[in-house]
Amino acid sequence: MPLLLTARAATRPPVGLLTSRDAELLAIRPAEDPTLVRVRRGVYAGRDTWNALAPWQRYAARVHALLLQRPQTVLCLESAAVVHGVPLFGQTRDIHAYDPTLRKSTRFGDVVVHTSRDPREVVDVGGILSTSMLDTVIDLARVLPLAAGLTAVDAAISPVQGGPLTLPTLRDRADAQSNRRGRAHLRWIWARANGCAESPTEVISRAVIEWSGFEEPVQQPVFHYEGHTDRTDFGFRSNHALGESDGWGKYDLGDPARAEAHLRHEKQREDRLRRNGHPFARWDPGGAFRVEPLCRALAGAGLRPVFPAQPALLATLRHNPRALHPRETGLSG
Repeated sequence: MPLLLTARAATRPPVGLLTSRDAELLAIRPAEDPTLVRVRRGVYAGRDTWNALAPWQRYAARVHALLLQRPQTVLCLESAAVVHGVPLFGQTRDIHAYDPTLRKSTRFGDVVVHTSRDPREVVDVGGILSTSMLDTVIDLARVLPLAAGLTAVDAAISPVQGGPLTLPTLRDRADAQSNRRGRAHLRWIWARANGCAESPTEVISRAVIEWSGFEEPVQQPVFHYEGHTDRTDFGFRSNHALGESDGWGKYDLGDPARAEAHLRHEKQREDRLRRNGHPFARWDPGGAFRVEPLCRALAGAGLRPVFPAQPALLATLRHNPRALHPRETGLSG
């Protein structure tokens, strides 16, 4: 499945975009040029560059392609998340815009224009109009699958991930809204968001650990052994096991020497923690989304489920209705 993740604001497209008007001035016929790919009607990108983009980068490019054609569009939901740098879960199907003057939400092709009884603050982000990060994160928490909503909220309140918000601010704003959609989602998220995670992968992993029935881990435990200070993502009280969720961005593959040094440091750290009585489990984002590899890693570190698994919640990791379903409803529910 298309996975995460972006925690980086994208106020510029991740790929060069060519409009039909530009192509006409350059005497280029995009529809007949095999080196170009259509991003949306009337907007094109270089095929090789496009093919190299991650799914969330392609979505960002689609959002920017729309803005080239309709620069006064006010983005909301996942489209606003692109410009605010809020992590995204899966590959979003539609571009989302906000227009409070409409009587009801409507669709134009792959663009869904939402309205709401609750006003949204509209801000300018690098020349792009968008609902504020506060409103965007609350809207996402209401409608996204639980783990995705938790990822958005946790990033927004995490100092490490650069989040500018606080949990009380989010809760107060949501409580003041008349919208009752997603109240159960919000209650679940408010009880778990703490901003301790250093990456979206950690947030997803924490949800998987809970839904798979394992004990609640300690986040970011710190240890002092052999003259070193080491921190890991998760610690488990029952047998002192440690867990580490490796993000794909952790290793700089563009700098082999730096990547090698980082891997060597990680190996030394892990060996040091093992020597001092800590079984170790490690998994990557794919392992968290597939669930079984993460559970197998924890079992290899001597951990066993202590609560019943919640398969219905685990299934939400594999199916994101907002990525797959062609129909959308308004922000106001």
